[in-house]
Amino acid sequence: MTIKDYMNPDFTIVKQLIFLTITALAVFLSVYLIYGLSRLKSGKKTNCVNERYQNLLLRFFELIISATSVMSFACAYVVCNHVYALCQGATTSGVMRAFLKIWGDWKDFALLFLICLTCVINTILDKMLIPLKGLDRDQIAVIRMLGMFYAIIILLFLNVIGDESEYGPVMMYYLGLMVGRFVYFDASFVDFLKAMKNMLLNLPILALGLTVSGSLTFIGFSLGYFLEQNYYIMGVFYTHLFLLVVVFLFYHVQRLIFRKEAEDEHDDEFDI
Repeated sequence: MTIKDYMNPDFTIVKQLIFLTITALAVFLSVYLIYGLSRLKSGKKTNCVNERYQNLLLRFFELIISATSVMSFACAYVVCNHVYALCQGATTSGVMRAFLKIWGDWKDFALLFLICLTCVINTILDKMLIPLKGLDRDQIAVIRMLGMFYAIIILLFLNVIGDESEYGPVMMYYLGLMVGRFVYFDASFVDFLKAMKNMLLNLPILALGLTVSGSLTFIGFSLGYFLEQNYYIMGVFYTHLFLLVVVFLFYHVQRLIFRKEAEDEHDDEFDI
């Protein structure tokens, strides 16, 4: 088994560019929707509109980053299970033999390692590739927790529509992490209520993220870009990769525009 076995050979560069364009349009529509909601809630107060818009936009981007990281874990689990089922009992050596041994005897520890790796990927994306500035630690923690809830909803849906994979262990890990976020040994009832309130306030962002990714995944399968025999989770993961690329481009282009505007204002002040 190679990574090519989980990809569609007909998903050419031209088709990838088409799907990237569709993804960009979906993200832009989401951005305008966020701006419209921010303006509706803030009225005619321009400063409030901009602050609310930037905060909601950053939370939306953070959800996409977190969801992509979380879905990478779910996708890795499916691929590992598939490879293990195909190669179990066959004569193997080297890396494949070690993998079969680890996955067969130490699967739970392997899953724990994968989910820790997911946290590392999330941190790298946050700090290096798309350094979202403007969200405090509590907001980031809430969005990351919603990212797990986001993945659970997707996996439950995949189970309903009859995906052949079993996502029970993955969902249990996510549920455990979410419960750990809400209830920990020195948490008070007030802390629990605060965490619940923060999660409820961000549910519209969760709904928007699920709508965008779900629509794009449906389009990807409808156009034949993703293959059902490669498991639906692979199509979901590819969709999030495209979303991540669009967020990366949008975020950095926006920063360049704002930096240019700030430099122009500074030059005007200097001329005066």
